[in-house]
Amino acid sequence: MRARRVVVTGLGAVTPLGLTLDETWQAIAAGKSGIGPITSFDASTFPVQIGAEVKGFSVDPYVSKRGTRRVISRAAGFGLGAAKMAWQDAGIDGSVDYESVGVMLGGCLTAPSLPESSAWLRVNDDGIAPEKASEDPFGFLRRASHTGTSQIASEIGARGPTASIYVACASGTQAIGMALNAVRWGEAEVVLTGAYDSMISEWYILLFAAINALSTRNDDPERASRPFDRDRDGFVMGEGAAVLVLEDMEHALRRGARIHAEVLGYGSSLDAYHITDAPPNGEGATAAMTNALADAGLGPTDIDYINAHGTSTRDNDVSETRAIKNVFGDQAYEVAISSTKSMTGHLISAAGALEACLCVRALQDGLMPPTINLEKADPECDLDYVPHKARRADTALAMSNSFGFGGSNGTVILRRG
Repeated sequence: MRARRVVVTGLGAVTPLGLTLDETWQAIAAGKSGIGPITSFDASTFPVQIGAEVKGFSVDPYVSKRGTRRVISRAAGFGLGAAKMAWQDAGIDGSVDYESVGVMLGGCLTAPSLPESSAWLRVNDDGIAPEKASEDPFGFLRRASHTGTSQIASEIGARGPTASIYVACASGTQAIGMALNAVRWGEAEVVLTGAYDSMISEWYILLFAAINALSTRNDDPERASRPFDRDRDGFVMGEGAAVLVLEDMEHALRRGARIHAEVLGYGSSLDAYHITDAPPNGEGATAAMTNALADAGLGPTDIDYINAHGTSTRDNDVSETRAIKNVFGDQAYEVAISSTKSMTGHLISAAGALEACLCVRALQDGLMPPTINLEKADPECDLDYVPHKARRADTALAMSNSFGFGGSNGTVILRRG
């Protein structure tokens, strides 16, 4: 069977920088930070008091089915909003065969708040808390990683292949890769893909702080995320969602769709090294990028821009820099690289999905996003990270990297539409 060409016809996002992709992209292009003091709970006694929160979002305008509102979590609500924006952007009307519409999204497992957990721990003599169960019988479903994907598919009316992917920070990118192959090989004509997440909670802030993964620059939140900088001290927890509509090119052309970009290749790998740390030589990331280039039929000299995973953690930034050098050789010093996490924080499951959307916008606008806060370069991070300000450039091909806790890696390559 001939592999079909796969294009992006719809984009949507809900992020710490805006409630639409347009708002987010304008802030990215201006080098603005979406990081500030945590407001969703009282973090005043926590070692980490900052995050990249979504502000002013309501899921209500995006909910059409009664059952959705009862079960949908904050994170999946972001996903639903982004999905409906992407669907509208794609301009797909009721004539589409919904049996051929898939939904493949990176999801998350939402932890209960500390007050909720404490309430559940107050059990009776039989070891159960029936009053709490009756108050919120949908609590488990709301926190399950697959529920959001199911609700989003139901709201759209999609009845094609569906998958909920959770591989930590690589979830969104791997979801895009799975969707690419589903369309490429005829399993679906159209797939909604991307990811959603929200881990700014007492549980997760404490857990990630305990392993020294988060920045503690509480007094200067906008400068806390500083990928590739010598003084970086950890990532900043973010939240949000980004969704892309992937479509068979011939299907898109027949209906007169606007084509934002083409997805050329996808590569994945597993480090099999450590639950939180990347291998120092970057071998897992190297494999993902190499596989993506091979899948796209491209070489290192073809890539104009890389949106790096770039978390602002000590080990990741060095490992990724080494991986880029492994793949690109001397060309590594010529290709422009940036980490938009310096502005958005780390959206965990949704990070790669958002960064793929930002790559599309970078290709469309001929504008490479900056890495803000890169004031004193780490000597081991010596590539061109587009510091401080966005850069005008005629970009045709972009690569987006995602490397997750647990060692899952994903890379996608996009071409300007």
